[in-house]
Amino acid sequence: MKNNFEWTCKHTWKRSAYNTLWCLIGCSIGDFGTIIFFQLLNIVWSTFYIMVLATINGLITSIILETSILLKQMNFTQSLRTALGMSFISMVSMEIAMNMVDWWLTGGAKLTWWVIPIMLIVGFVTPWPYNYWRLKKFNIACH
Repeated sequence: MKNNFEWTCKHTWKRSAYNTLWCLIGCSIGDFGTIIFFQLLNIVWSTFYIMVLATINGLITSIILETSILLKQMNFTQSLRTALGMSFISMVSMEIAMNMVDWWLTGGAKLTWWVIPIMLIVGFVTPWPYNYWRLKKFNIACH
């Protein structure tokens, strides 16, 4: 069976990058907010549990951000349904990648000035091909 999928469409790469960027913004708000909360208050808790909570909060803030953006185009119920229909594969892979980079480079759930850009780059690049594929194959924007 011949695979006719095209990975070289500049328009789709550009649109999927835009969608991925919005996901990164939404996920980062909850993720970074959770980590910095534990870090600033010196709360001693397992790195694993902090990262799980950061991932959950990242998903929540991404849904809230997307819902608020969509309110310009549709009512609240439609906006929320659309936001909940976003690709959780994309968001979860982004969250896990960001948290794994943080753990690998800092040894825990710690935000430093130098790790944040690396987390953001890895968080963006990880789901971007999937978002391209989903957009190109099904014409479904993840965000």
